Amino acid sequence: MIIDAHHHLWDPSDRPYPWMDDSVAPLRRRFDTDDLSALTRAAGIDRTIVVQAAHDPGETEWLLTQPSPVVGVVGWVDLTAPDVADRLAALVDGARPGGVGPGGAGPGARGADSGPRLVGIRHQAHDEPDPGWLARPEVVRGVRAVAAAGLAFDLLVRAREQAAALALVDAVPEGRFVLDHAGKPAIADEPRTTRPRAGEPCAAELRAASAHPDRGPGDPGPADAWRSRMRDLAARPNVVVKASGLLTEAGPDWRERPVHRYIRETVEHFGPDRTMWGSDWPVSTLVADHAAVLATTQAALDDLSPTERDTVFAGTATRTYLVEHPSQT
Repeated sequence: MIIDAHHHLWDPSDRPYPWMDDSVAPLRRRFDTDDLSALTRAAGIDRTIVVQAAHDPGETEWLLTQPSPVVGVVGWVDLTAPDVADRLAALVDGARPGGVGPGGAGPGARGADSGPRLVGIRHQAHDEPDPGWLARPEVVRGVRAVAAAGLAFDLLVRAREQAAALALVDAVPEGRFVLDHAGKPAIADEPRTTRPRAGEPCAAELRAASAHPDRGPGDPGPADAWRSRMRDLAARPNVVVKASGLLTEAGPDWRERPVHRYIRETVEHFGPDRTMWGSDWPVSTLVADHAAVLATTQAALDDLSPTERDTVFAGTATRTYLVEHPSQT
């Protein structure tokens, strides 16, 4: 079984996506489950988790109507709203079979019982002008409401937001946190590797590089800074990580960057039991097709045991998102 724990769906004609500037022009079109299903069938992916891409409750309501293979939605809610708990309750209730959605849709509006349910909340904190946004008291209060609703909270942060992310995690020890895209390392800042374009390092070479973090391919500067951030987050037991978005972080010449090493080290920092895979499709299409993203991750982790691979590619996502966590209220 494979679960894609991080992808997106959108229709820019329905709502604005402010981050879709000219640098990502190929993404400014509708991507829906018709596109997605063709890819998941070809890859043998059984289920998926779709993740919000706009600070718009209407997008979350739309994502909750999507058919298979989508089984879970990481949506958005205004964490600073005084009635955030009520807003979360409305989304959770509307995502139940027969529930009345927040937009007023009647019972059964989502379709069959197999429709997705709300499994988490995310805010694109790395787009906030204030790097400390996640640590604001009103945001911490909102994330406590997310935890009380039995939902995970996805952390979308770079180095700039690291301190606030750690403060938030420590302030909400009862929460379940998911670090998206392995903390968005600056892989594009790494020097190009000297290996041939057509080749990739074997697993033994990746183990050797990981065993000596100050040596190996690439400039240790950006890698060391990222490792320090990963160690801090991995030390918090209520944080899991997504090995996702790393080809995009490496850029168009990702084959010449140490992407495999970053994937491998992500798993080594958190362990297979706290790592899940996500394609980050369709953002990933800026640099590679869906099949290449999956194949690259599988190759980087080819020396894991079958049980460990199953955990990374399905088990962690299931435990984090798809096993129902009861409300604490």
